[in-house]
Amino acid sequence: MLLSLTDVTKTYPGNDRAVLDLVSFDLGRGGMLALTGESGSGKSTLLHLIGGLDSADSGKVVFDGIDLTPMNDAGRAELRRGSVGVIFQQFNLIPSLSVARNIAFQARLAGRHDPSLDTMLADRLGLGDHLNKYPEHLSGGQQQRVAIARTLAARPQLVLADEPTGNLDEASADTVLTLLQDLVTETGASLILVTHSERLAARLPRRLHLRAGRLS
Repeated sequence: MLLSLTDVTKTYPGNDRAVLDLVSFDLGRGGMLALTGESGSGKSTLLHLIGGLDSADSGKVVFDGIDLTPMNDAGRAELRRGSVGVIFQQFNLIPSLSVARNIAFQARLAGRHDPSLDTMLADRLGLGDHLNKYPEHLSGGQQQRVAIARTLAARPQLVLADEPTGNLDEASADTVLTLLQDLVTETGASLILVTHSERLAARLPRRLHLRAGRLS
């Protein structure tokens, strides 16, 4: 089992209600699941706990046999560099770096840069003719593809995708999700996809739904 959550609870200061309330689920190696729910249901918070961007108040988040809950900031940062990749809705590309250098950035931090993998990802994602361009010269769909390539180039064990197609039209969203699923499979990673789209969620083999901080 790659990921196991047991009775995970998270409350933010000033909130009477827990954002996450006794959330438990497992994800095997190579598994893919869609996480759905209304705005404010706790989806992004759950992704942040799994990705080491925040820590739970109670319960366990066990990744590859290691409990993340008591881990300090440095330990969680190391996890993100080496094992967990996050694809954000807003892309978070580095404006001063070319497409090629953006793709290589995370892999270099992880100490596993592989130029041949960069080339494969760029070609599969239709970025081969844009490697010397900068993010500001790309469309939204192209920037999202760069963000996907950057994440997968570091060969993470788990990819967390937070509304990665939220800024794209329906046709582009379908294309990007197909590429993401194919490339996740080819690189041996697991995938958790947060989406508001029932249509996209139905394309993954498993689905979890959050409602008011609880899985339903």
